Amino acid sequence: MKYWLGLGGNLGDTRSCFRKALKLIEERNLGKIMRKSSLYLTEPVGIESRDWFLNAVVEIESSLAPEAMLGELQKIESELGRQPGEKSRTLPRTIDLDILMADAIIMARPELVIPHLRMAERRFVLEPLAELAALALHPVLKKSMEQLLKELTDNAKVKRLGEKL
Repeated sequence: MKYWLGLGGNLGDTRSCFRKALKLIEERNLGKIMRKSSLYLTEPVGIESRDWFLNAVVEIESSLAPEAMLGELQKIESELGRQPGEKSRTLPRTIDLDILMADAIIMARPELVIPHLRMAERRFVLEPLAELAALALHPVLKKSMEQLLKELTDNAKVKRLGEKL
């Protein structure tokens, strides 16, 4: 199964945290990392912070079911300093690992929604995702990432950095 995972963070050494997360994904056999986007410096959206984020997207091939993938990603987040609980979703964080899409799966459960509920509304997700998968279709909206990015009304500032994840 092909997964697109979003990475974000704005506390501490985010680049190092991202590298550690990717290393753990491969060491724990969660999947094989196929491609990595550039790093993006992004304005906070829906977060109580003045510190900008680093964001990126990776494409991985995995045999894990989405629920198992989510559980493993949450373990990695915790090991890398992410605090549990609902409130932490609106606070700065060391790392956030989100399942953006998993093949053409559509899933809506309390603990996991695929495709990610707000991905089509967020520039900081669509820019790195379109870099890797411009023609991939959003399973619900039936539009490509490139098309969603063109139609996006989110004016948050997103700057592509010259380095890959």
